[in-house]
Amino acid sequence: MTDVVVPQRLRSGDRVAVVAPSGRVDAARLAIGQRHLESWGLEVVILPAVLAGHERFRYLAADDKARADDLRSAWLDPQFAAVFCARGGYGVQRMLEYVDLDELVAVPKWFVGFSDITALHEPLNARGLVTVHGPMAAAVEQLENAQGRERLRALLFEPESVTDLLAPVGARTVVDGVAEGPLRGGNLAMLASSVGTPTYMPPAGVVVLEDVNEEAYRADRLLTQLLRAGWFKQVTGLVIGDFSEADDGIGDLIRERLEPLGVPMVEGAAIGHEALNLAVPLGLPVRLDATAGTLTPGGLAGS
Repeated sequence: MTDVVVPQRLRSGDRVAVVAPSGRVDAARLAIGQRHLESWGLEVVILPAVLAGHERFRYLAADDKARADDLRSAWLDPQFAAVFCARGGYGVQRMLEYVDLDELVAVPKWFVGFSDITALHEPLNARGLVTVHGPMAAAVEQLENAQGRERLRALLFEPESVTDLLAPVGARTVVDGVAEGPLRGGNLAMLASSVGTPTYMPPAGVVVLEDVNEEAYRADRLLTQLLRAGWFKQVTGLVIGDFSEADDGIGDLIRERLEPLGVPMVEGAAIGHEALNLAVPLGLPVRLDATAGTLTPGGLAGS
């Protein structure tokens, strides 16, 4: 089993970098998010490509090489204690060919993001690095939610204080039981679209799933792709987060596809695209008690 590497906790006065591996970033929203991060005593540096724009494709923050160069320079620069993504959207998969993942893992530091950023979390977690699935620097609604903002701060600054990753909201039991293993997963669409790519590594452990704007039939297609690819073979437990802006049948569909796996499973976790997005440490060993609706982290206190 790959050794787990937990980055050092953040402290007031630390300098952190903001990068944009994915979609185009709104400067006004980023400025608001930056103030929230600075309220924690952090010095926030915005990397050059974040607001550069792409000359042909308006949905990208900048061209692929520039986004990858920002990520690399921020990560390898010892002045930065953490790397925050500005937002998700789409674009990480386009730039992965320019990223040396082993080079990044060799310099452990906190990496924060979700949604499209799953395409970076997954190969980093597979190499043993613990990362944070949580609110991003331009995610204004999430950073302005007091509970979600405090969870992110606590996870980065006072990790020993986070004893239940599903609290305070909790989750509903779908399949009883207890499961253990590294916490993996993230955005369903990104996980399904990684199958067959060079960074594809099926997870072994507890998996969290979330998504946005996926109707039931599209989520069905994504889950069926993962099931047929054998992606769930070593999954020990399931945490279903928010499936935002979806139709009413999405919950039934997820249960119909995943309950037959027979592993402990909860739904309704506050993880995803809603205003309350509870940050969780991907790659870290956890214990899911699906009967009690709790998710206990292990190994954070010493970070």
